[in-house]
Amino acid sequence: MAYKTLIGHQHYVFNDLKTLMAKATPLRSGDQLAGVAAENATERVAAQMALADVPLKQFLTEALISYEQDEITRLIIDEHRSDLFAPISHFTVGDFRNWLLSEDATTQKLQQLALGLTPEMVAAVSKIMRNQDLILVASKCEVITQFRNTIGLKGHLSTRLQPNHPTDDLLGISASILDGLMYGNGDAVIGINPATDNLQNLSELLKLLDHVIQEHHIPTQSCVLTHISSGIQLAEKNVPIDLMFQSIAGTQRANEGFGINLELLREGYEATLALKRGTVGQNVMYFETGQGSALSSNTHHGVDQQTLEVRAYAVARKFNPLLVNTVVGFIGPEYLYNGKQIIRAGLEDHFCGKLLGLPMGCDICYTNHADADQNDMDVLLTLFGAAGLNFIMGIPGSDDVMLNYQTTSFHDALYLRQLLGLKAAPEFDLWLAEQGIFKQQQQHIIWPEHIPPQFEKLLHI
Repeated sequence: MAYKTLIGHQHYVFNDLKTLMAKATPLRSGDQLAGVAAENATERVAAQMALADVPLKQFLTEALISYEQDEITRLIIDEHRSDLFAPISHFTVGDFRNWLLSEDATTQKLQQLALGLTPEMVAAVSKIMRNQDLILVASKCEVITQFRNTIGLKGHLSTRLQPNHPTDDLLGISASILDGLMYGNGDAVIGINPATDNLQNLSELLKLLDHVIQEHHIPTQSCVLTHISSGIQLAEKNVPIDLMFQSIAGTQRANEGFGINLELLREGYEATLALKRGTVGQNVMYFETGQGSALSSNTHHGVDQQTLEVRAYAVARKFNPLLVNTVVGFIGPEYLYNGKQIIRAGLEDHFCGKLLGLPMGCDICYTNHADADQNDMDVLLTLFGAAGLNFIMGIPGSDDVMLNYQTTSFHDALYLRQLLGLKAAPEFDLWLAEQGIFKQQQQHIIWPEHIPPQFEKLLHI
């Protein structure tokens, strides 16, 4: 089906929905690299005007990647809740935007609608929204998950404490954990990207994290971000796994490049559930995503990278995750060229994930060869605070010495909590007060001048 619009005396014709979606996407280098971006700003506006007139129902009949070819398309179509979609089924994409921005679109209604939306519907409406629109609507969403604490409540901001080390040295990791705890970081997860990905090393890291959490009665969860196939082997050996991790993408072929499919994810999900390590809930999965992952492996089927990112959220939603993290600037400037594109992509990802009912966080980051700096990250961090992001990263000095990229620090979380009056997860917030790490005095957060004695042993692992 062709889509048409007129600007001045110029007729614009877009041959199918996939082309229309790509041309309507705000400018980014990845789509230019793929050859699917609009040729200029005028064509982009024409595509956005045409997209605004597309009925939401059209996304249920015109697949961007064929049903027979792709298991994620099948997942999206087969599990779509038409009963929940019914109240807005008469909307166009433009109508949907207007309703989302209205007072009628309350938190409760957005929660009820989530399973009635497909990723393509949500990606489409994001393409015709300004940054402030994305922030306002996302701020109305509330997605709450639980394992050993409660993440996602309004008025709260959680953090992943990321104590990576270039040689997986246990003492170095322990020092970073202590540093993060002293700044109130770690309530989303204490999560390590391992430098050496063998089962023995992974087991040692998981046992270290479990020891720290159990020894100090910390109401949080741990994760070592290894491939799910290794995680399943560790779970079968009863190694203490709280959260099962996997990077995911928005096409079947891209996920096959990661060495996964929906069946393997289901196996990992069930293996982790069987361990029954949660205390207040059983959201046991941790997923990471990023715009451009399918393009980087030439598995994008000519679909724009932002729409494919949102399709990855359908995969995540299937397995009730505790955390979904868009690692927004990590892949590099080939996909998001500069700070402006990274900021826009981050706001899109958060908005789309939240509308689909996912507990979205963001690794607010960039690589050293991107046209971006820490001031850009400060802007995105602050916008996310207004938008109600579930969690951010906390890394010593913002500089990950193992993965070699720039992200947010322990201090950044402290800044955002102080600026906006946000708290850690309630169970973790209470623990911080009990340990003498934080206390509230006239809304100013005070931290100790010296390491509390109970934590000194972390420096002697």
